[in-house]
Amino acid sequence: MPVLDAVLLFFAGFLSGAVNAIAGGGTFITFGAMSLVGLPPIVANATSSVTQFPGYITSTLAYWADIKHFWRSALLLGLISAFGALAGALILLALDNPSFRVLVPWLLLAATALFAAGPWLRPAPKPGHEAAVGSLAGSLAQFATAVYGGFFGAGMGVMMLATLGLTQAGDYHRLNALKNMLAVVIAAIAILVFVSGGVIAWPQAIIMIPGGALGGYAGVWIAKRVPQIAVRGFVVGVGVFLAFYYFTRG
Repeated sequence: MPVLDAVLLFFAGFLSGAVNAIAGGGTFITFGAMSLVGLPPIVANATSSVTQFPGYITSTLAYWADIKHFWRSALLLGLISAFGALAGALILLALDNPSFRVLVPWLLLAATALFAAGPWLRPAPKPGHEAAVGSLAGSLAQFATAVYGGFFGAGMGVMMLATLGLTQAGDYHRLNALKNMLAVVIAAIAILVFVSGGVIAWPQAIIMIPGGALGGYAGVWIAKRVPQIAVRGFVVGVGVFLAFYYFTRG
């Protein structure tokens, strides 16, 4: 691997971790960096799942005080998420790179629009309510979100938080904790499918993961000094650039 590519990937991992810590949307950066160094879109997408996974785990652990109160009741949604992620990942592997490349710019535009609308899609606070799970509407919405997450993870967190806010009870922090817990399930299942399908670029992933860990730590420092709207604007710009990149490349 060329040294410049390795430097770009490490920096992208660092930036992704920092962005996730501040506003979310780090997948846009990892996917874009791997596309720029020449990885096929399916491989770039699958490898992004690996690079984002440690962040999902640490975010879940950070919310453990909330999760320990409802994790048993959330097992059904976890199971639904696993099946949805399995379906989405298998659909991805059923495509070839040219077919997926046609979908990528549209997926990027949709995910960018979803991310940009994130502040308005946050659930309204419901103080004093535990996170309730198990409704039919909630199960169907979570399955659809998990299919999307297994197929193309960019914007999954925003989408899941929005659907949970519409279908579950609980204040914002409990819903965000539930979202993080389910994201771990979705990413884990998708990664298992991608590993078995041989579509993970391990050298690139190994370079990006420590960068993401450092970026996640630095993101806390950055969050105190950079307005979140500026970071969100940067991520939206990256999403639009990537969509344009794939539209023009065909």
